[in-house]
Amino acid sequence: MGTPDFAVPILEALMQKTDVILVVTQPDKEVGRKKVLTPSPIKELATKNNIPVFQPTKIRIDYEPIKNLKPDLIVTCAYGQIISKEVLDIPRLGCINVHASLLPKYRGGAPIHHAIINGEEETGITIMYMDEGMDTGDIITMAKIPITPIDNTATMHDKLSHLGSELLLKTLPDIINGTNTRYKQDNDAATYAKIIKRDDEHLNFNDLAKNVHNRVRGLNSWPLAYALMDNQDCKIIEGYIGEETTKEPGTIVKVLKDAIGVACQDNIYYITKLKPFGKKAMSAKDYLNGLNGSSLLNKKFD
Repeated sequence: MGTPDFAVPILEALMQKTDVILVVTQPDKEVGRKKVLTPSPIKELATKNNIPVFQPTKIRIDYEPIKNLKPDLIVTCAYGQIISKEVLDIPRLGCINVHASLLPKYRGGAPIHHAIINGEEETGITIMYMDEGMDTGDIITMAKIPITPIDNTATMHDKLSHLGSELLLKTLPDIINGTNTRYKQDNDAATYAKIIKRDDEHLNFNDLAKNVHNRVRGLNSWPLAYALMDNQDCKIIEGYIGEETTKEPGTIVKVLKDAIGVACQDNIYYITKLKPFGKKAMSAKDYLNGLNGSSLLNKKFD
């Protein structure tokens, strides 16, 4: 049971080592301006490999096809719907979930984004038994991975996706044999990674430069951080922390040939890649080629 790209290596691993009798994924969605009805990446992989696909609008109501197949095990990864106790009780070996954090930290739908936004230096994969709560079930295994200073959500997405498939293959034999460990989560240590919303995408240059930088990294490559210039969205994609400044936060205080320096609470944050309103993403160097750089000085990001 899965939907986005993140779950693809998980399904590929299961196809190698088990008999996948059904793939459950979200209904096809309209994509783009032309609203083309598009299958999920998981459906595409399943269809390519002749695996039956089930796409219930509400799995808590519509789950009979799963029950009729009497699966030994259900594996979920970024499926996107709450799974009811009726479904959890179907497989004899239980339901397990491949989650992209070190539980109980970052329960919820956007663990990679929030780990980077919060400046974590490591994250990982947790394989857990599912219960009726939000990522609250017993932990089976974990694997850790560092978040390097140059990582963003896009790079960590790929690293964690492949780490998840590797850990799943190592863990499955013990689950099947009934020899796996399981231990309760410490609910008092739990944190939550809510789905990213518009307010989360806004950059606050009154903050420390490291926090601005982490938010830019945590929102790259989707949905991208933004700030307002001349009352228009400007997406900030990449940058780095520069020297200390006492200038008013949000003010453009330096313009280099390949970077735009914005004052933060403590340091200058240099923007090296951006997407101005109505334009494609570009390097700061390309953006500045079409401008007199000095005209940007003392402009303000809000």
